[in-house]
Amino acid sequence: MTTISNLGVGSGLDLSSLLDQLTTAEQAPLNAIKSRASSYQAKLSAYGTLQSMLGAFQGAAKQLADPAFFNSTTAASSNTSILSAAGSNTATSGSYAINVSMLAQSQSLVGAGQATQTAVLTTGTIHIDFGTITDQAAGTLDTNPKSPTYGTYSGATFSANSGSTGFDIQIDNTNNTLQGVRDAINKVNAGVTASIINDGSTSPYRLVLTSNATGATSSMRIQVNNEAGAGTSLSGLLAYDVNAGSAGQHLQQTTAAQNAQLTVNNIAVQSTSNTVTDAIQGVTLTLAQTGSSTVSVQRDTGTIQSGVQAFVTAYNNLQKAATSLSAYDPSTNTGSPLTGDTTLRIIQSQMRGLMNAPQAGSGASAITTLAQVGVTFQTDGTLQLDSSKLKNALNSNPTGVAALFGSTDGKTGYGNQINSLITTLTSSNGALTSATSGINQTLKDLSNQYTAQQDLINATIASYKTQFTQLDMIVAQMKNTSTYLTQQFSAMTSSSSSK
Repeated sequence: MTTISNLGVGSGLDLSSLLDQLTTAEQAPLNAIKSRASSYQAKLSAYGTLQSMLGAFQGAAKQLADPAFFNSTTAASSNTSILSAAGSNTATSGSYAINVSMLAQSQSLVGAGQATQTAVLTTGTIHIDFGTITDQAAGTLDTNPKSPTYGTYSGATFSANSGSTGFDIQIDNTNNTLQGVRDAINKVNAGVTASIINDGSTSPYRLVLTSNATGATSSMRIQVNNEAGAGTSLSGLLAYDVNAGSAGQHLQQTTAAQNAQLTVNNIAVQSTSNTVTDAIQGVTLTLAQTGSSTVSVQRDTGTIQSGVQAFVTAYNNLQKAATSLSAYDPSTNTGSPLTGDTTLRIIQSQMRGLMNAPQAGSGASAITTLAQVGVTFQTDGTLQLDSSKLKNALNSNPTGVAALFGSTDGKTGYGNQINSLITTLTSSNGALTSATSGINQTLKDLSNQYTAQQDLINATIASYKTQFTQLDMIVAQMKNTSTYLTQQFSAMTSSSSSK
């Protein structure tokens, strides 16, 4: 049997174009499904935008729901070269006279000069404790740089910090040089930094040990145990124990460990650090040098106003998004993804109703509406903030403003109520979540319908193609038969004529 590789070749009929036209006609239902799916995808995207805007508004509302937010303070120093100050929401407004007489510092010890950094030292175990050096009645620290006992104590005692056991550094044949000792101490990372300086003398290399912590309790005691081997004495280089007098101090103290000392309104205060957090409640002082300054602490109305403005802006962004997503253009009869959407109307209605409902205040001075703090609705549904009115309310009744937005019970106040409403709307059973889930299910159903319809179309087109192939073959055979008969008749006619 004759076979046809391309439709219409055998018969001369335009069967390929006819099959293409039938295919296009059969696919019309698919286009309708894709159009519906595109519409639902646009709606799903619109719900995503709406949820994002709700989340931003919820964040702004939660900030205002915390009463501590309205206690924010600023602290300013009259002389920032002496100290700087930062307030928190636990600070109390007021003015504080401060005099810094001493800064906190860490102890620094320096060893005797060595000709090279790689000269061999004896081995042993370096043990370092932290504690306090206390001068006795006759105790003194030699602070004369020209004195042979410069940087050493006499008559002083060292007391290790309670519970401190110190730490050990092993010096063996792999690290028994000045450089090796430095690296071994730093590797332990136990609160001491070691370095080597070059003082330019004939024996210039000197080991420097500095406590990483400031304060009187950061002084060091250094002992060398189990010393052995040949070389420069490790203990002679590093041992430092004021309890043993000048003979036990082989390092010079160039900087003494000490606390910061200051007065706050003539009350003496000490701190182990130059960052002082407990001298004034809720205020952090950072000391820079000795001297006097006045610290003024007051309510941070700027931060509070920014928080309320963020609340207004977040609501307006939500409102503008809702308006855009539900807009309708009568000139083109074109709607937006959420035009006439029930879920959006519910959200807008509940939100507007909540924000228009007065809060339950107590007392004649209670603030119960947003308008009382300068937040009002405009004709387009957005909010506007009167900053002057808000500032006046914060100055005259800060507690009332805080109560308008939140409370410690987490229930009353616009901030708490908006947070609760949005949580409900976006919860697993909330209106927005349910609507989103419904669309996702519809899209899934449409996908299944598309697949099923595509399979049906493929089967139909395959059937058409089979029929057209058979038709093409039959017509081709008929044409071949016709040609053959015509040829035979012509031959017979020619033969009769020749006789």
